[in-house]
Amino acid sequence: MEQAQLETYVVETPEQAMALLNPLRAEILSRLAEPASAAEVARSIQEIPQRINYHLKALEKVGLVRRVGSRQVRNLVEVLYVAIARTYVLSEGLNWAGNTVQQMKDQGSLAHLVHTAERIKRDALKLMERSDQEEEIPSATLDAQIQLASAEARSAFVEEYMQLVKQLVSKYQTAAEGQETYQVILAVYPNEGGEEK
Repeated sequence: MEQAQLETYVVETPEQAMALLNPLRAEILSRLAEPASAAEVARSIQEIPQRINYHLKALEKVGLVRRVGSRQVRNLVEVLYVAIARTYVLSEGLNWAGNTVQQMKDQGSLAHLVHTAERIKRDALKLMERSDQEEEIPSATLDAQIQLASAEARSAFVEEYMQLVKQLVSKYQTAAEGQETYQVILAVYPNEGGEEK
């Protein structure tokens, strides 16, 4: 019987945590909400299949992806992988000091932020090419700053922010065939001066 994909997976081992902190591996996981081959993932992030295949095997070894089948493509057999979960949370019970776990979380988030910014830039350039052909490209951006009094206030803000976005996405999400899909990417980070804004 096929194992269902989890909504959230708590990462308990250092090996899994280190895999998640690799920006490319985190990006690969984000592309495996549905079964896909190394070649499909490679095309979606403009990488070479051999490199993606290497990282898929590493992710499979630590149990973050699993094989769910294969298919014949011309004279090749492609293996299909799926992520074990849609989101991942680093456990506070990892065998590291608390400040090390927090540092890993911060570094992982920052690495993901850099990778996401590169992805937005690539996507925007493609959309600009379509816009040059007089195709209407609807988009929106929001840029705001907020001063937060403490680490507790920051955590509460981020938690509420994520819940409100989930509610908004859920409210407008449609399963109808043929509807255009929009990418929603949001980020919260300190300003360049290092102060929380």
